[in-house]
Amino acid sequence: MTSKNVILVTGGEGLVGSAIKFVLDNGETRTEEEWVFTSSKECDLTKLTDTNKLFEKVKPTHVIHLAAKIGGLYGNLENSLQYFRTNIIINDNVLAVSHNFGVKKVVSCLSTCIFPDRVSYPIDEKMIHDGPPHDSNFGYSYAKRMIDVLNKCYNKTYGDIFTSVVPTNVFGPHDNFNVENGHVLGGLIHKAFCAKRDNTDFVVWGTGSPLRQFLYSRDLARLMIWVLRSYEEIEPIIISVNVEDEISIKEAAEIVVKAIGFKGNVIYDTNKLDGQFRKTASNRKLKTYLPNLKFTQFEDAIKETVDWYMKHFEEARK
Repeated sequence: MTSKNVILVTGGEGLVGSAIKFVLDNGETRTEEEWVFTSSKECDLTKLTDTNKLFEKVKPTHVIHLAAKIGGLYGNLENSLQYFRTNIIINDNVLAVSHNFGVKKVVSCLSTCIFPDRVSYPIDEKMIHDGPPHDSNFGYSYAKRMIDVLNKCYNKTYGDIFTSVVPTNVFGPHDNFNVENGHVLGGLIHKAFCAKRDNTDFVVWGTGSPLRQFLYSRDLARLMIWVLRSYEEIEPIIISVNVEDEISIKEAAEIVVKAIGFKGNVIYDTNKLDGQFRKTASNRKLKTYLPNLKFTQFEDAIKETVDWYMKHFEEARK
């Protein structure tokens, strides 16, 4: 991008939006770019008139679309229809208005939960539509999956450059640390912090056996900026750590315990659901573009997240 560009970030106050702000403030800014971050407080993207007003005000040339109705395992199970309908409306409004305003490029953020439940591993970008997603996030997953359909339809019909990234399990500062409706690592950090503070047991939901590839939000932010500036495919691209860096929830909990400094008992509540056992993703395509790509060490990223959480405990989402 060589001329002055205005980049609108929807969902700009959340986990990934805050990480993008951090990365930009720490050396990634360019003089030819103006970044505008917005949130649901400023615009209700489920309303087409409000979405139009936002675009009229900002006049974006590019969009990073992060806004979504999201929740944890139990939130997805209990609100499948609501999550599907709300996200379908948000995504349709953002992409339709982006097209109408002549936005040059839109990068949307998906999730590996969109992939089929029954599939060979590691999963890759070509498998997105090969079967239904896991029942635990059925509605949310299908709504997110439809972004890929919309991207291809807009490109085929109008030539629009609408694309998407598919990150694995994201965590970091500004995460949602709510135990029931937040991300798994955010919930673990909150529970470990409270267990240490209150001198109680640290209770992990489930067996601890499911496997995940955890992705630091600031690593994702750097890569989303790269996608916006340099990635020209309509086909989505998986953003993930290496396959061999996949770890169990139990291993992740142990690293959280160490970072928090918790010395008490760790109990696994096997009456709680585990959710999907694995969704191992390949980053081969990403590595063909960025062969020397390095990710933040998981232990270091957890420590940075814990330090942020302890410093911002009162105002953190939980």
